[in-house]
Amino acid sequence: MVALEAIREQQSLPELASRFNIHPTQISNWDRAFLEGPEHVFAKNSSKDKKSEKELDQLYQKIGKLEVEKDFLKKA
Repeated sequence: MVALEAIREQQSLPELASRFNIHPTQISNWDRAFLEGPEHVFAKNSSKDKKSEKELDQLYQKIGKLEVEKDFLKKA
């Protein structure tokens, strides 16, 4: 969102930095990265999403296992 605001150039970098409480250099870096290749920006996020999905699946499996163990111990 910040990079898109910077690309629109409706506000200066110091104004955007103040508005979003971010250093102007960071906004410039995001702006440059987005303009150089937005597909790369989104591709990085998608690989993180896949990793997050895998971790989430592992956590759900662990929860399921613990629920089964809990039910077994309740019956014992």
